[in-house]
Order: sequence, then structure tokens, then C-alpha cells
Amino acid sequence: MKDIYKQDELEIPEGVKVNIKSRQITVEGPRGVLTKNLRHLAIEITVVGKKIRFVVHHGLRKHVACIRTVRSLVNNMIVGVTKGFQYKMRYVYAHFPINVIINDQGNAVEIRNFLGQKVVFNVTMREGVKVEASKAQKDELLLTGNSLEAVSQSAADIQQSCLVKNKDIRKFLDGIYVSERNVLESA
Repeated sequence: MKDIYKQDELEIPEGVKVNIKSRQITVEGPRGVLTKNLRHLAIEITVVGKKIRFVVHHGLRKHVACIRTVRSLVNNMIVGVTKGFQYKMRYVYAHFPINVIINDQGNAVEIRNFLGQKVVFNVTMREGVKVEASKAQKDELLLTGNSLEAVSQSAADIQQSCLVKNKDIRKFLDGIYVSERNVLESA
């Protein structure tokens, strides 16, 4: 059954500018600028005062579900430019210690000695993501950035680069896994 009119609203906090032009959303805040292209969705996005309004006319169930998805995407962009995101990743190994070298001023990671292999795995971070070794915890990486999509995809790239091949993965649990997801509080 079609819904004739559905809408949702999102509050814009102080110090954040949102610009929308033909479903190209640009969010500007104290930590930087993020842009997202949503032209593939048939949804009306407008700025009304200090709120963003998302409207769907004559939408079926999945089309109406896009309202909440787009609202969450824009909210994550607002949180990113005001506070930022941080992922913590831990090295897990049973016998061969995993060596991780951070290259290119925190824009790339080199993984060595995974399961005793001679192969070196190189992972480049997404744009706007910095990686560093944790000073408080041994065998931990910290990934920080403004875009939640870029930070989480960089963490996924690191995790998927060191997968256990040709062994029983129930016994060989070695790898680098996300242990914690946080929102940074800017000072």
C-alpha cells in the first residue's frame, strides 16, 4: 500500500552548516567538510530553519524506508564534522606475533608475519582516515576520521587483508579485529 505523504526531520546543531543542492548534501563543521551524493534516491530534502526535512510522496514500503536511511547518513555526517569517529582494532595471534608497521604519516598499514607467512600485506587507508598505534594498549591500532563510512571501511580493509586461508577457521582465530567503536569528543 502506498503512503501518500511521509516525512522526517533532523535538527541541525550550532556551528554546523548544511547545504543541499539537487540531493548533493554538503555538511560543514569545526572538524571539516563532508559531502554525499544522494541523487539516485527519489526523496525531497530541504533545509527549513534549523532543521532538515526529508519527504517522500506516494512511496511504497521500501521507498519510505529510505527516509530513515538518509536521515541516519546525514546525522552521521553531522556527528563526524562536530566530534569525529574512532575505531580500535586489536591483533589476535596464538603463536606468531603479528607485526604492524604504520607508513606514510598514518595513511597506510603494513602487516608482516601473519601466521608466520613471508607475505607482506599493504593496506591503504581511505581519504580522511588516520591510523596510529595505541600508546595505552599493546597490540592495538586506532583509526580516526570524520567520515563514519571511510573509517569503518578502512577497518574492514585491514581485517579482510589478513584472513586465514586453507585452515580450519574455528581453530585459527588469528587476525586483526575491531574491538571498539567510539565517537571522539573534540576539546
